Formats: sequence, structure tokens, C-alpha cells
Amino acid sequence: MAGGGVIAPAGKAGKVYPGKLTSTVITTCIIAATGGLIFGYDLGISGGVTSMDSFLEKFFPSVYEKETSITQSDNQYCKFNSQILTLFTSSLYIAALVSSIGASVITRILGRRVSMFLGGLLFAVGALFNGFASKVWMLIVGRLLLGAGIGCANQSVPIYLSEVAPSKYRGALNMMFQFSITIGILIANLLNYFFSKIHGGWGWRLSLGLAIVPAVIIMIGSLILPETPNSLIERGYLDKAKQKLIKLRGISNVDEEFNDLIAASEESKAVNRPWKAILRRKYRPQLVMAICIPMFQQLTGMNVIVFYAPVLFRTIGFKSTASLMSALITGIVNALATLVSIFTVDRYGRRTLFLEGGAQMFICQVIVTAAIAAKFGVNGNPGDLPMWYAVIVVLVICIYVAGFAWSWGPLGWLVPSEIFPLEVRSAAQSINVSVNMIFTFIIAQIFTLMLCHMKFGLFIFFAICVLIMSTFIYFYLPETKGVPIEEMVSVWKNHPRWRKYFDDDEDGPTRGKVELVYNF
Repeated sequence: MAGGGVIAPAGKAGKVYPGKLTSTVITTCIIAATGGLIFGYDLGISGGVTSMDSFLEKFFPSVYEKETSITQSDNQYCKFNSQILTLFTSSLYIAALVSSIGASVITRILGRRVSMFLGGLLFAVGALFNGFASKVWMLIVGRLLLGAGIGCANQSVPIYLSEVAPSKYRGALNMMFQFSITIGILIANLLNYFFSKIHGGWGWRLSLGLAIVPAVIIMIGSLILPETPNSLIERGYLDKAKQKLIKLRGISNVDEEFNDLIAASEESKAVNRPWKAILRRKYRPQLVMAICIPMFQQLTGMNVIVFYAPVLFRTIGFKSTASLMSALITGIVNALATLVSIFTVDRYGRRTLFLEGGAQMFICQVIVTAAIAAKFGVNGNPGDLPMWYAVIVVLVICIYVAGFAWSWGPLGWLVPSEIFPLEVRSAAQSINVSVNMIFTFIIAQIFTLMLCHMKFGLFIFFAICVLIMSTFIYFYLPETKGVPIEEMVSVWKNHPRWRKYFDDDEDGPTRGKVELVYNF
């Protein structure tokens, strides 16, 4: 196909280590993946809380007054436009950015489990601050602590999952992290729906304060999890690492994989400054992905739905309870669709899901734009919204959410965590998390402003972004399914657009080679 980068394996798709999908691996990955609960819970809870009248009345009275006094002649798109209100949501992601950089050092020196425990601890303290908040500053401090916890967890959990999982099942097992995020979002939407009915200001306190539950779950999980063989080897515990690998793979002969892990560790020890080393020419292709994929993940517009689904639905004419119910429905779709990706990613590959999901999101965003423009116009005055019209809007948004949930959602965490060699893996994952948080912050902070000024054109903006990012994936991302994590450099050396960065590879040939066929 002209201009494409369709990748097909020629023979075996790389080295295949012996071993089974053991109950130990499955249990370990499920426990580790619960680290995504804190991120998901926060994503879901913040949007619902900011649409609760009791919360707005106490902390953001100007927004509450504007919302309750707005008339049909006013611009409905602007009734939630408050930079202070959005700062409550977005401040978390600046803290997550900073903490993810610090977590990279902890992950490399002390292991993945320590970063996970620290993430849960910081998130728990933040939940207490928010649950007992009486002033806006307490909300902001709480959000910063929550963000610090999320930064630690998001930096360490995807790495942990990619290192523990066998290469054949790495995609599905790593995607448990994203599935955990969607479960957190779903639980948060469910709680928001019921707690919004509680009067006297207790509803929002319960929503925010119960964030301590997923925090405790990840803290307990990090204490009972084994450390990854990669991390143990990296820190010099070779005998313990081999025993862990034997237990994970369910066989006694793990010499080939173990020796490759040791070789990778020896190479990593030659890199004293991973943050400087990652800028070297031979890491350039992976670095581009670690920056572009999380950036594009946020520019899909999905976080607009997750953060502000209740606010968005209220803006386009839904009642308060109805908007929370709509958000709950999208949360259910998000969780179920993520299961689809878990069962398909190692069969159809990363590129197929990326491209199919992108096409699905693009079409849905165009339809939503037309639907909102036709009914709500420039000022967003829907009058009495017919039930059938509301159902169509929610249905199309659900199809959009499903497209994200089995493509850019889980793959945005999977691909960056599996493509880097051990010597720069922790630093690279911090870059991935940092870029993700920077753009999450930007979208969270300016969404209501964009909605006010761009109106229904906001969805066209995100549709164009989806088109651009899908084109990028088509031309520049090689297929990585089934390739052992320590042999991943081969897919870049054989990619027609990236191979030039390895022409003068100072480290010599790789330990293994993946033979790929590119059809152009």
C-alpha cells in the first residue's frame, strides 16, 4: 500500500522464551494494576463534584451564582467558565508531573514497589485533605498531594507490568492498568450519582474522601507484590532474581531469558546518567514516541468527557441528575470496551487498535459536532431537550468512548512502557508520565474556556487532532506485539523511517534480531 508502514512478521516475531502464563503472573499483574484505581477514581470524581451545587456554593460561589442565574438568552456554553474552578481539577497534574520525575530515581534505585507504596501514601493524605476541606487552599493542597501520588504510581506500575509479563501476553497484562483506571472512573461516577442526592454538603465530602480506599489498596498491594526480576538484577540480587523468574514463568529452565536480562543490566550500568543518555541518537525514535503518544492521548478529547462529562451534559441541556447518569453510562462503556483491548491487543497488534480506534473517534466527534450545532446553536439554548435527541447524543459519545477505551487509552500506557531498554526505562517512563500530565493539565485548565469560545467547534478541534495522530501512528509506529522487551530495539533498527538512527550504533549488534517485512 503506497505510503504505509504495514508491518508483518516474517517467520517468528523475535525470540520466544520458554514458559507458561502462570497463576503467579496473573495474580501479580492484577494486584499491581490496582495502582490505576487512584488515577481513575480521581478522573471520575472531580468532574462530578464540580457539578454538585453544594460544592460550588461553598467553594466557588461566583460560579454557583452564575449557573443558577443564567437565562435562556445567555450563552449556555460559558456558564461553567471559571479558571479558579478548573484549577481545582488541573492543579493535580502539575504535581503529578514533578513527582513522576522524582519517582524515576526511586524506581531505579529502590525498586518499583517502593514507588507504588509512596504513590498510595501520598494519595491517601490528599484524600483526607479534600474530604475535610473547609477552605479552597485545603482543596488545592489536597489536589497537589493526590497528584504526587498519581505521578509515583503512573511512573512505576506500567513498568512493573511490562517487566513481569511474558512477551506473548505483555499487551493484555499491561492493559490491566488501563482497565483498573476505567474501573476507578466507573466507581467514581457511580458514587457521584448517589452522593449528589445527599443534602447538607456531605455528598461531595464523601466523594472526595473515599479516595482513600483505592490508596490503601495500592499500598497493601505494593507490600505483598514481589519485585520484578529486572529490578532485582539491576540492584545486584542475581540469585533472588532468578528464583523470581522461575516462579513467574513456571519452569526451571529460564537461563536464556535470565542471561538476556543480565546482559541488559550490564549495558544499563554503563549509563550513569539516564536522563542525559536518553537524548542520545540511538534512543531518538523511542523518545519521539514517549513524547508524542501521551500528548496525542490527551488531544483525543477523551479527558474532556471524563473530567467534565456532568458539566458538559448540563451545559448542553441535561438536568443535574441526568448529567451524572449520562456520565455513569459512559463510565460503564469505558470499562467494558477496555476489556475488548485486553483480549485483542496481543492478537491483532498495537497498530491495528490505534488506527481503528482513531477512525471511530473521528467519525463520532463529527457527528456530535453536527448534533450539538443543530440543536443548541451558537448560544447553546436547547429549550426542552427531547428524550430521543438526548439518547442519540449519549449513544454517539458512548461509541466514541469505546473507540478510545480499546485504543489510545490503554495503548498510551502500554507502548511507551515496553519500547525502551532497561538503562533508560525509568527515565523514559517519567517523560511519558510528565508529557501526559502536562497535556492533561492544559486540557483540564482551558476546557471550559475553549467550550465558551469555540462552542460546538470544540469537538471539531479534537477531531482534527485525532486525524493527525492517526496519520502519525500509521507512518511511524512499528508493531511491537510478541517481541521480548529486552529485544525491542530490533523493531526500530528494521523500521524504514527509524533505521538511520542506528547506522552508526556504537553498541554493536543487538542480542537478538526481529525480521520484519514492510509493505509500501
